[in-house]
Order: sequence, then C-alpha cells, then structure tokens
Amino acid sequence: MTLTEEATGQSLRQIGTLVRDARRHHGLTQSQLGERLGTSQSAIARIEQGNQNLTLELLGRLSAALDSELITVGSPATTGPTHLRVSGGRPLAGSVTVKSSKNAAVALLCASLLNRGTTTLRNVARIVEVERILDVLRSIGVVATWDEAGRDLTIVVPEQLDLAAIDADAARRTRSIIMFLGPLIHREPDFRLPYAGGCDLGTRTIEPHMIALRHFGLEIEAHAGEYQATVTEPEARDRSIVLTERGDTVTENALLAAARHDGRTTIRNASSNYMVQDLCLYLELLGVQIDGFGTTTLVVHGRPVLDADVDYTPSEDPVEAMSLLTAGIVTGSELTVCRAPIEFLEIELAILEEMGLRFDLSAEYPAENGRTRLVDVTIHPSELKAPIDKVHPMPFPGLNIDNLPFFAVIAATATGGTLIHDWVYDNRAIHLSDLTRLGADVRLMDPHRVLVTGPTRWSGAEIVCPPALRPAVCILLAMLAAKGDSVLRNVDIIARGYEGLYERLVEMGAQIEVFH
Repeated sequence: MTLTEEATGQSLRQIGTLVRDARRHHGLTQSQLGERLGTSQSAIARIEQGNQNLTLELLGRLSAALDSELITVGSPATTGPTHLRVSGGRPLAGSVTVKSSKNAAVALLCASLLNRGTTTLRNVARIVEVERILDVLRSIGVVATWDEAGRDLTIVVPEQLDLAAIDADAARRTRSIIMFLGPLIHREPDFRLPYAGGCDLGTRTIEPHMIALRHFGLEIEAHAGEYQATVTEPEARDRSIVLTERGDTVTENALLAAARHDGRTTIRNASSNYMVQDLCLYLELLGVQIDGFGTTTLVVHGRPVLDADVDYTPSEDPVEAMSLLTAGIVTGSELTVCRAPIEFLEIELAILEEMGLRFDLSAEYPAENGRTRLVDVTIHPSELKAPIDKVHPMPFPGLNIDNLPFFAVIAATATGGTLIHDWVYDNRAIHLSDLTRLGADVRLMDPHRVLVTGPTRWSGAEIVCPPALRPAVCILLAMLAAKGDSVLRNVDIIARGYEGLYERLVEMGAQIEVFH
C-alpha cells in the first residue's frame, strides 16, 4: 500500500466514524439512513467501516441527512467546525472563578424589552446563546452595546419595535426566544415569532407557557414555522395563575407578562431557581413590587409603565460551578472553585458528601446583586462510592436538572452502581451512553434512566459531540480523566453555555488543543 492509499484509507475511516456517531445521535438505524439517501443498509455499513469511496456530492447528502457538517473545504484555520484534542489522565490544580449565569443573562435580555429607560448589565457571559438573543434584539431595533472591555452591556429599547425585520435564523436557534412573548404582550396587539429551537432534548411543548399567558389575553396559532400571536385586553385586573409545570422559563414568562400588567398577579407553583431570582431582583429595580421572593408563590404588583435607568449584575452560574467541580472530581484533583452560589448547590454537595467526596467551604459572602450567597469550594482527591439511592433532579431546592448529567461522569469514577433518572427530558439520558466509548460502564435502561457502574479505567477515544449541551461537557470532562489522547468533534454546542471553558481548564493544568 502506498502512503497516499494509506492516508486515503485513514480519512475514509475517520469520516465513517463521524457518520456512525452522527447517525446514532439522531437515533437512526443504518437502514433508515440508507432510506434518506436512497441507498442500501449495506452501503451505509461500508461507509461507516471506511470501505466505501466517497464523492463530495455524497458527503453533502450525508451531511444534510444527518444535519451535521462532516467535512469542510477551505482554510483549516478559518472554516469548519471546532474540535478538541485532549491529552488526559492528569490532575488539575489551583483555583478557578465561576462566571455569571447564562440563564439569568438571557432572561434579563428579554426583560429589558419592558424598560423605557436604559438597562446596564454587568459582567455578562459572552456565550453563543447570549449573542443569538442580542442578534434578535438588534434586528428589531434595540441598541445593545458592549463596553470596551467586552464585559458590560448597555441596552436601549426604541419606542417602536420593527418585528417584521426579526432575525429569524438567530431566533430559531435558541429556545429562549419563547421569553419574548411576555414582554411583547404589552407592546403589540398582534405579532409573529419564529419557532423556538435549542438543544436536542426531545419533545418540549410550549403549552405551559400558553396556559400562563392566556390570563393576559394572549392567543397563539402555529403556522409555517411561526407563532402567530394575538393579544386582547384581559377582563380581570387581579388574577391568580397556577402553572402546570414548575418550569424556569414558564415562570419567567409569567413574571414578564405580569410586570407591566396594571394589577396584582399571583403566580402559584412558580420556580424559585437562580435565574428566576435574578429576574425578580431586576424587576424590583424597575419599580415592580414582588412578594414571595425565593418561594413557589409570587405576587406581582405590576405597573403599566416601567421607565428606569437600571444597573444590575447577574449572579454566578451554579451549573458552571458544578461543571468545574466535576472536572476536579473525575481527575482526582485538589481544586478550589471560587464564587460558587451555595444555595443552588447544597443538594449536589450533600450527595457528593454521601459518596465520600472530601471538600471544604469558605465563609459565605454576598454576590454583586446583594442577595445570592457565595462560597469558595475546595475539593480533595477522594475514593468515591455509589450512593444508596438513585440520583434524580427536582425543581429548586432539589438537585438542579442541568446538574444531573455530571453525576453520570462522577458515578463512573465511584465504586458500585448508580442509577441516574433523568425524568425531565426525553433524549438526554441516551446521550450519556457515549461515555462507554471512553471505557465507562453505562447501561441505558430506558430513554430516561442509565445505570452507571464504576470505577472506570478511562481510555481515550474519538467522539462526535452529542447535540445537547450538558452531555457534551460531560464527555469533555471524562476525556480529562482518560489516559492517552482523545478527540471531541463538533464542540460548537459547548460555546452555547460556557465562556472560555477550554482556556480555563488549560490554566488549571489540562492539556487541550483546539483545531478545525
């Protein structure tokens, strides 16, 4: 075999691996993918084994069928998806500071539509999700300006929004666009919004939002990829709303609608999670009185006109804090995570303590918003054992739904079997089975439950990022623990929720190379 033939064969095998992983992530059999392409199951099998010559035309059809950019032609420094090469099996060291909350930033950007004055948000996370919302806001006429350091954001909303000019592409790529409904109720009698997108986490209905917002006169019809909204004047001045799910975005939408309603709105079964608390604190600065802060019953005394120059700093992100703690745990490191919002991590730390994790907490101190309690958490290398009970999420103050996947990686380092029950999302648990590629024993019991048996002898592998943020980060953290080299492909989804994650891990001693 010549060198050229050997290189071609290696390339075909690499592409075959990408095709196989992308197919599995979409839940397709080889036969189903073959049907999409108008070819046979055996042809797909040959492609995945690297035994099929591929034309650019076929690669394009494969990419379209799998909704995944398999290869890109062009300058490698400037084109194509981002990949990571990780040399694992090394402990981390030092300290790392938790950044501000992504979910709070998104809620506050949507809330800025309520304000006739100037909104200044400090220390905002520079992540893709935030930039997408900013793209949408700017497209409808909002002036949003970063300061010279790129940390603080000033937002001025015009008297009249140009909703006809909305950036539909950016809107469809974020589920957060659904939180435009609450503010727009007070600005437009009828309007259209593109369908909400986001991570691949299964079917996620917007019906709980509709049930809440009908109390404010909103009616929605879905046509041709858009929500068509009509708003009528609600009859009652005071109203009581019972949310059918204690969801974060549902609660936020109800708060946004109630803030400018001239009357009193009681919201029952409300989420009291961290991003909801940040939103309440911002609305209070606008002059909205909210009773029941931090509880599941919120009473909002709305004001029809909100006109204030507001300066607000969102609190730190508990999910990022848990991500960083997990990085230290799975690599057997002594590591300090600074500015961790302890109120939203207490259940997680209690479970980790039961599993045998040794850690120290500093004295508490307040966040910039004056309400959120922060601590510095120092973890020590520990021999972990599986918890007796299953690990499952609950609305706050239970274990955070977004923190649950990290327990799969942690459980893989512990002795014994741990049942992870992700009852909230239809598909997310399935993505955790990718940890088996790195040596973990992860058995999928059903679409919501995985049984993780440890301890794991991690080993390097090449994996395509799943189309869900937290499982993607879990795979990256497992690669830090895996001896040898690993490659994580198509990692752009991680930038949706994390700012500078790779660089910060490198500062703590991780060996991560970014390439295209």
